[in-house]
Amino acid sequence: MAVCVETAAAELRDVYSSGKTRTCEWRVSQLKAMLKIAIHHEKEIIEALNSDLGKHEHEAFLHEIAAVRSACRMALKQLHRWMKPEKVKTSMTTFPSSAEIVSEPYGVVLVISTWNYPILLSLEPVIAAISAGNAVVLKPSEVAAATSSTMSKLLGQYMDVSAVKVVEGGIQETSALLEQKWDKIFYTGNSKVGRVVLTAAAKHLTPVILELGGKCPAIVDSDINLTVAVRRIISGKWGCNSGQTCVSPDYIITTKDYASQLVDALSSELERFYGKDPVNSKDMSKIINSRHFERLSKLLDEDKVSGKIVIGGQWDKANLKIAPTVILDAPEDSLIMNEEIFGPLLPIITVNNIKDGINLITSKEKPLAAYIFTNDKKLKEEFVQRVSAGGIGVNEVTLHLAEDTLPFGGVGESGMGSYHGKFSFDAFSHKKPVLYRGFNGEISARYPPYSPRKLKFLKAVLSGDIIGIIRALLGW
Repeated sequence: MAVCVETAAAELRDVYSSGKTRTCEWRVSQLKAMLKIAIHHEKEIIEALNSDLGKHEHEAFLHEIAAVRSACRMALKQLHRWMKPEKVKTSMTTFPSSAEIVSEPYGVVLVISTWNYPILLSLEPVIAAISAGNAVVLKPSEVAAATSSTMSKLLGQYMDVSAVKVVEGGIQETSALLEQKWDKIFYTGNSKVGRVVLTAAAKHLTPVILELGGKCPAIVDSDINLTVAVRRIISGKWGCNSGQTCVSPDYIITTKDYASQLVDALSSELERFYGKDPVNSKDMSKIINSRHFERLSKLLDEDKVSGKIVIGGQWDKANLKIAPTVILDAPEDSLIMNEEIFGPLLPIITVNNIKDGINLITSKEKPLAAYIFTNDKKLKEEFVQRVSAGGIGVNEVTLHLAEDTLPFGGVGESGMGSYHGKFSFDAFSHKKPVLYRGFNGEISARYPPYSPRKLKFLKAVLSGDIIGIIRALLGW
């Protein structure tokens, strides 16, 4: 397989060198082809997502198919403007001159995707790479096998396979890909593999975008519309792939006095959404596989946690389903509070004062997202100013991803680099500065032999001192 990967990389390098992918016509043709996939194969994609994750059609369309269509349409609409060089001002130092910033593709790029949103998190980076004029290899996650197979087939049918290739497989294939030299690598997944990717990229000084994760907190204040807040939390947690989402709330922070009201509201709304037997609800996605099911079960079975379950706790191992589960006051040293949950379990941590929640968040690694529900203006401002996270939602969760005018990406342990909308195009483009000058405007002071008069003149020019320039020219 390593030889196959090496050959594919070499073929892509040849195609990119030909200039084919740089043309606007090629980019548009590939974006239109991608849009056709998302429109004409909706049923096939939904079936694959249901097979891998048990995703309801509602989630599959809203969170994956519609998002891919939106990314394609925006790129098609804005591509000419994005590709146009950006004119910038020049200073007296280079007068007379003009300058611009040219967006050029990196070259041949690698996209390594993940399993929880296997369509969106594979195709949106590919759309970005194509929009910027790159040749690209997509390595979908083997964990979502049905979706990986479907994508490979559809991209093979619709896309220009000389410049857009799919490599399926597992660790062996991923390792073989990472041995090659790429001009940029885009990885979505966990921090452990992210470090492997970063190490491999360092050998070739390859720039990397890492979309990782972390424990995303949500502070819930008491001065709010609790019903609306709880519905949004449920939607962003259990309504997003049963919590198998990198920006889903990982734990909630509220005051000791307000915790019981919050638990009651969660219980009421969860029953309204998923019924009295949520394990059998068709609106809940399943856990991706038995390995992840066992990992989540272990979090619940820990002695420190099992006695603190206040909602849910039921599971169906045969069908890989776990009911929405809430744990009140999980100890700080418990497993569930020290690793990313990535599932339908939600601890609630209580504090004496709601502002203590901010201190708790800032004492931990920087998450991919952080949320707060409050009507306190000063508390909102303090949260936004003090909490460092990939993104922040105020009185909302996960929805910031829907805005293509906002970049999506991590910071610190939650990743590096960002994309979405124009930021996606920029992520796969080198911003090349270009300065234009004619043969006039020569200044002898820049050349030897040097003298005090020349230095005086240059000091005046560099500081923008018009009077000083005149004095230097007159020899004063």
